[in-house]
Amino acid sequence: MSAPDWRRLQGVPLFATLPEAGLRRLWETSVPRHYAPGETLRSQGTPADHLLVLLDGTASASATTTAGRVIRFGTWAGPCALDKVALLDGAGHTATFTALTPCAVRAVPRGRFTTLLDDSATVRAHVFRLLATQARAQQERLTDTATLPCEARLATWLLDGLARDGTDGHVPLPGGQRELADLLGVTRVTVNRALSRLRRDGIVGPTQSGGRIRVLAPELLALRAAPHTRHGR
Repeated sequence: MSAPDWRRLQGVPLFATLPEAGLRRLWETSVPRHYAPGETLRSQGTPADHLLVLLDGTASASATTTAGRVIRFGTWAGPCALDKVALLDGAGHTATFTALTPCAVRAVPRGRFTTLLDDSATVRAHVFRLLATQARAQQERLTDTATLPCEARLATWLLDGLARDGTDGHVPLPGGQRELADLLGVTRVTVNRALSRLRRDGIVGPTQSGGRIRVLAPELLALRAAPHTRHGR
């Protein structure tokens, strides 16, 4: 017999401290949503009246500056909760979230989520710790983007991807080299040159069908990122 649907929430880090009864209530009050690749889950600045829980698939987050430049914040793969900060400050979604693959989402009403924080000191402490960890990681990434050469940023990004979802030695590109360049804060030409150098030195293989990069020599890749790599932290 397959596990009840509500058990899918057990894999979401945000809900790690919730008992079964709490997970059931979340599932019962949430609304199922499905998005095809390229569809927008939520737009930057729109009211955050639901917590988006990404069960399956991968989504990217981006924002557009007043000058029209698109800034990529990263990609997220389910199971995870998206844009938790927007639920807490009530100032609208912090980014535009776009499906990169087919995505299955449960939308939890904001009131249900905030009630969890109000009713349980354990849940509240866990959520704040998770937010603090993610804020620190984001600050480190912004520092890298501002100070590191492209090859070191790319090497760090590949190592992080390998640790996160590269069990077969392949790291999926977030929508191609254009989006990867935006994510690293460089031009597409610059990231293409950095990839070419890594291929020339036998550290990565050619980009494969489906937009995946095979890491051939992770130890050498770590040297290209050192001392800035967060691989294994």
